[in-house]
Amino acid sequence: MIKVLEDDMADTLFHWKAGAPFSGDSGAFADVTNPATGEVTAHLPLASTQDVDAVVGAAAAAFPGWRDLSLTRRTMIMFRFRELLNERKEELAAIITAEHGKVLSDALGEVSRGQEVVEFACGIAHLLKGSFTENASTGVDVHSVRQPLGPVAIISPFNFPAMVPMWFFPIAIAAGNTVVLKPSEKVPTAALWMARLWQEAGLPDGVFNVLNGDKTAVDGLLTHPSIKSVSFVGSTPIARYVYETGTSHGKRVQALGGAKNHMVVLPDADLDLAADQAVNAGYGSAGERCMAISAVLAVGPIADELVSKIKDRTGKLRTGDGTRGCDMGPLVTAAARDRVSGYIDAGEAAGAELVVDGRRVQPDADGSGFFVGPTLFDRVRTDMSIYTDEIFGPVLSVVRVDSYEEAVRLINENPYGNGTAIFTNDGGAARRFQNEIEVGMVGINVPVPVPMAYFSFGGWKSSLFGDTHAHGTEGVHFFTRGKVITSRWLDPSHGGINLGFPQNH
Repeated sequence: MIKVLEDDMADTLFHWKAGAPFSGDSGAFADVTNPATGEVTAHLPLASTQDVDAVVGAAAAAFPGWRDLSLTRRTMIMFRFRELLNERKEELAAIITAEHGKVLSDALGEVSRGQEVVEFACGIAHLLKGSFTENASTGVDVHSVRQPLGPVAIISPFNFPAMVPMWFFPIAIAAGNTVVLKPSEKVPTAALWMARLWQEAGLPDGVFNVLNGDKTAVDGLLTHPSIKSVSFVGSTPIARYVYETGTSHGKRVQALGGAKNHMVVLPDADLDLAADQAVNAGYGSAGERCMAISAVLAVGPIADELVSKIKDRTGKLRTGDGTRGCDMGPLVTAAARDRVSGYIDAGEAAGAELVVDGRRVQPDADGSGFFVGPTLFDRVRTDMSIYTDEIFGPVLSVVRVDSYEEAVRLINENPYGNGTAIFTNDGGAARRFQNEIEVGMVGINVPVPVPMAYFSFGGWKSSLFGDTHAHGTEGVHFFTRGKVITSRWLDPSHGGINLGFPQNH
């Protein structure tokens, strides 16, 4: 079904509807680019409102059969998907590197973290159990069940084409829902690859669908009467829009937004460890992570030594094509590269000390890729845009603070509350920090505290809209709803006419 456009060697991609490629009818396309070379590798159809109806319709048609399939059979398919993914995850990692740009080892790590949620979903039977009370009233039994919602939508970002969708769809599918996944138009192929893998695992047609597109597709999902819930990850302004629009149309919404993650380094910390982890968390995936560390709060007299150690490590990093064994790859698009470079310009103009300038990087890559090298600023003030804004690039800012209390105040005053970390050898300080800090995920000597699948992922404040985090037991509850059944089997069961409110006896 893949065809070549006239006078163009790039492939034409598709949507995935009811177990087959679906070209749609919009006539609008977006370019998919290899960010390491700047080469256009594919053309992606952007959905029309009619395409949204068609794909959602396939999910709605498949729902009754999937809902009524036994939990045992659903679990068997989930296990098969897990095995296929484990056997072929290197393929998926290569796709991610080709479209996102992150290095292969990082892409493989992304797939492995997503696979943890698949494995969690394989044991979902225990979490779907209801409860039962016998003879709650005379001859009356009461029991509860958790049932799937119906067709659900997942709108995922460009920076984790596999892991973020896998935060949601394994649990949604295992619980008996059908799925419409709308990936970022920048990185669509991972979603289509997973759709084929689901088919190979034996998933019935229409249970997992892929809708490609832009705002038309997003708005179509947010307002479609057949879609029962929306799971979203992206920037805070769009997360707020998704939450407000989806809930106003009667849907459950979990909308995870942006971040500005701080790492506190106390004077008693192991500075070599702290420097290693600041580099890992600040520059991994070119900083295109919602859990990236972007602000290091150096407490007291350690700042000079810490900055020196970070600078030394940063200078040894190799930036280039993710397939060449480099440490860091490109930004995802030319616009992203230009935006990050603009923030570096702004930080320099505002008077921050530019210790390492990523604009001068010489990448190991062919063509015209979208590269900005690791960048380090020192003496950053909290009124500078490189501190206040989510840059989403490889820019690490060191803010010098006088005390633990000042560091906590800065973090708690920040509008975001996704992740944070503290580096210290003082257990009392660490315990105090984890209690006082107003952030959803906290690391103690761990810079990127992404929890395991059986815990939930999610932030506080403007990093989350809605009251439910991703995966874990919160994910199970999000993708199911409770029903309570009260029954009486008396013979005869006639109690006569009584218009009063039912009472227990």
